[in-house]
Amino acid sequence: MAENETVVITGFGPFREFLVNPSWTAAQGLKSVGLGKKTGVYIKELPVSYVKSNLIIHSLQFAVHLGVARGSSIVLLEQRGKNSGYRDRDVCGFCPESHCCIEGGPEKLDSVIDMRRVSKQFGQPGMEVIYSRDAGRYLCDFTYYCSLYHGQRRAALVHVPSSGGLASAERLVPLLQALIRSMLQQLEEPPPTYSAAL
Repeated sequence: MAENETVVITGFGPFREFLVNPSWTAAQGLKSVGLGKKTGVYIKELPVSYVKSNLIIHSLQFAVHLGVARGSSIVLLEQRGKNSGYRDRDVCGFCPESHCCIEGGPEKLDSVIDMRRVSKQFGQPGMEVIYSRDAGRYLCDFTYYCSLYHGQRRAALVHVPSSGGLASAERLVPLLQALIRSMLQQLEEPPPTYSAAL
C-alpha cells in the first residue's frame, strides 16, 4: 500500500442477541489506537442486511471486515468467501432470492492476503488465532465475497470472538492491530516473479 493510505475497517451492527455487536466495538477500538503514523483508519458500521451492506462495500478498494463468531473464544482469519448457500434472513427479514451473492460469479474467491501465513505469525500460546476457509454463509461471508469480487480480491475478513478472554477490547484491539499491520505488509510486497524456462 502507498504511504499515507487509509484502511477501511468495517464492523456489523446489531443482530439477534448482539444488541451491541462485538465486531463494531472492535472496529471503534482500532480507530482509537490506529495502525501507525502512515496509515489512516476509517471505520464503517455495516447493517446486517444483504442489500444495504452490498451497496456500501461495492466501492471499497481494500477493506478489513470484522464479524462476530457466535460462541467462539478465538480469532478466525477467513481466507475464502463463498457465493452460494445464503438462506438465513437478515435483520430486515430479507434473504437473496437466488441464495447467492453475485449471480454468475465464481463459487469461491480467496483473498490476495495469505491468511495462513498471517495466522502462523500469531499462533503462539495465548494468542488464539486460527486460519479458516469457511466464513459461515451469513452476512459476514456475503459481505466478504462481494468485497472480494468487486475489489479484485483485495479484502480481508476477521471473525472476532463473542466470549472468552479475547472478547475484551483490551486484549482484542491490540491483536487486531497487529494482524492488520501484517496484512498490510503483505500488500506492500512485490508480486512474485517467475523466470521462463530455457
